[in-house]
Amino acid sequence: MVTIGAYDGVHVGHQAILARVRAMADELDCATAVVTFDRHPATVVRPESAPKLLTDLGQKLELLAAAGVDECVVVEFGKERSRQSAEDFVKEVIVDCLAARAVVVGHDFHFGHRRGGNVPLLQRMGAELGFDVLGVSLAADDTGSEPVSSTRVRALLAAGDVEVAARLLGRSHEVRGTVVRGDARGHELGFPTANVALSDEILLPADGIYAGWYEQPGGEVHAAAISLGRRPTFYQQAEASVLEAHLLDFDGRLYDEAAKVRFSVRLRGEERFDSETELVEQMGRDVEAARRVLA
Repeated sequence: MVTIGAYDGVHVGHQAILARVRAMADELDCATAVVTFDRHPATVVRPESAPKLLTDLGQKLELLAAAGVDECVVVEFGKERSRQSAEDFVKEVIVDCLAARAVVVGHDFHFGHRRGGNVPLLQRMGAELGFDVLGVSLAADDTGSEPVSSTRVRALLAAGDVEVAARLLGRSHEVRGTVVRGDARGHELGFPTANVALSDEILLPADGIYAGWYEQPGGEVHAAAISLGRRPTFYQQAEASVLEAHLLDFDGRLYDEAAKVRFSVRLRGEERFDSETELVEQMGRDVEAARRVLA
């Protein structure tokens, strides 16, 4: 039983499809497989408008496994693959690689060169090559008002609405990176932070101050006050936002460690302060606010 897609974010809509695939596979007494891609196809076919990613490849595979998927086939998506016809993709991946008995995709799913493949094409080829095809609609959110999609989650995060985004993801939005040395300004101000360097491909929420969680490589999880922004109190211009996490009640070394940062609640927007004293006072209030909402 096969499903195909970018599966960026593995949100609750994706999870509903995967649950359906699992149930159908159990009826047929067969395994489940997800065919996904090593990068978002848009980065190759329309890089100027390619979306930022909700999950990197490693996190996506972890989430798919947690959803009960038996196998994941990661297709390398480069220029040559982007020119492959939909028919050749079906024969190579769905038939020759996976010997699929059934394929489940979104009803508006498109694939292959110039998006030439869709559900009707899959159904025609399935009738010839021996697999069934089911096109399913996007699942609605918990209010039943709007469908859940990766595009919608990205828009919520861009607006800083991490709480509604979490409802659609089924978990808090998480980013992964490595702790690097910064300018040590947080330490000087009395609030040492872990500066987390991330891939440019990963989507961050809107700049602001957040309460959330920081996970170390060994699985230790710490409550954190998280600053994401361009630090306007100290810099008139900055090329990119910086992610800094102040771990509550923690005293230790984090440099060069892998870090997972989860955004739970947005406390406020980023502000410029007239003095370091005003900034330090606000940082103290932010830490206490984070402590309260995470308790």
